[in-house]
Amino acid sequence: MLQIPVLREQTDLVLAGLQKRNFPNAAQEVQSLLDLDQQRRSLQTERDELLGRANALAKEIGGLMKSGQKEQAEALKAETAELKQRTKALDEEVQHLELAVQQALYKLPNIPHSSVPAGRSAEDNEVVLEHGTIPQLPEGAQPHWDLIKQYDIIDFDLGNKITGAGFPVYKGQGARLQRALINFFLEEALKAGYTEVQPPIVVNEASGYGTGQLPDKEGQMYHATADNLYLIPTAEVPITNLYRDEIIAEGKLPIKNVGYTPCFRREAGSWGADVRGLNRLHQFDKVEIVQIQSPEKSYAALEEMSQYIQHLLQKLELPYRVLRLCGGDMGFTSALTYDMEVYSAAQGRWLEVSSVSNFETYQANRLKLRQRTEGGKPQLLHTLNGSALALPRIVAAILENNQTSEGIRLPKALHAYTGFEMITK
Repeated sequence: MLQIPVLREQTDLVLAGLQKRNFPNAAQEVQSLLDLDQQRRSLQTERDELLGRANALAKEIGGLMKSGQKEQAEALKAETAELKQRTKALDEEVQHLELAVQQALYKLPNIPHSSVPAGRSAEDNEVVLEHGTIPQLPEGAQPHWDLIKQYDIIDFDLGNKITGAGFPVYKGQGARLQRALINFFLEEALKAGYTEVQPPIVVNEASGYGTGQLPDKEGQMYHATADNLYLIPTAEVPITNLYRDEIIAEGKLPIKNVGYTPCFRREAGSWGADVRGLNRLHQFDKVEIVQIQSPEKSYAALEEMSQYIQHLLQKLELPYRVLRLCGGDMGFTSALTYDMEVYSAAQGRWLEVSSVSNFETYQANRLKLRQRTEGGKPQLLHTLNGSALALPRIVAAILENNQTSEGIRLPKALHAYTGFEMITK
């Protein structure tokens, strides 16, 4: 979440950032929050003054008792008791206002980086680069939702019977392709200096608030209400929360972790052609990379992560493009996001397969994730993450772009992981 001193001291900058995000009633929301904080600070000052007066009276009472001036001491004791009652009432008011300020802060998104373009929707995102050649498919080429039936590698009907729509069953060569991609992504990340972790796939409420999925994405998360636990929408949540309430030693940065998990998203309100087949699922596999960096190095790390994810797409022989998201299309917690999209030849459109983001101090402030520099007080660190990669649309593009009359050719990088070079009937 945003820091109160930044809101107070750089109000114009904050409002400009919220305007770039098209955040409604930004000036009113920020002023209301600052008014709450001013009330809190005023009451806290009053409470501190009363405590100071009570402490001074305690010393004075001790002196009076020693000198035998009991009547005066008793009068001061009565005043001290009254001060304590007023202090207790002020404590409760301050706590109430602190909670109100925190809840108001939770509702404000991150401030975009200066390089983020203005805009309201995906139509306004900036194309940074394109790589590769769009494949020319043979006559009669099919979209992946037909190919998976033809080759009997993914079954949506079985998943619907077992669970419901959006929970496919991977079979035979389809299941082996899933496992191959996961292993390939993990091995590549290890070569790039990431440490593999295998986190829980359910998290508590504090973890959801720590990385910003709560309260913003509450309706999109599967919630086990009996235990108040949430199925993760991405491995970003548990991996970043490994460092909640931590002060990282100066020599320990950067922290670079990678993890594979299934991910769960309700995708409420999704419909249309873009949700067919593997394009949008309720459960899917993803390998996630997470970095914790010092503020001065985080944007260099973001570019490094972008290059790394592009390297994966190149090894998979997929044409792709990189987008810098506009203010209106960015995630709630991000300061700058690059989306990677691969071209799906049979569908004739670009499919998002990764987002890589720098959150600056937004998550770290919620997490209380800090570093103590030599001779200084703890400072908030920067957090970053990226999908490296999400499997469903990668699989869709591989199937569609590499279909031949003999079968579906697999990228060379996967042969050692699958044990076969082509998906056949």
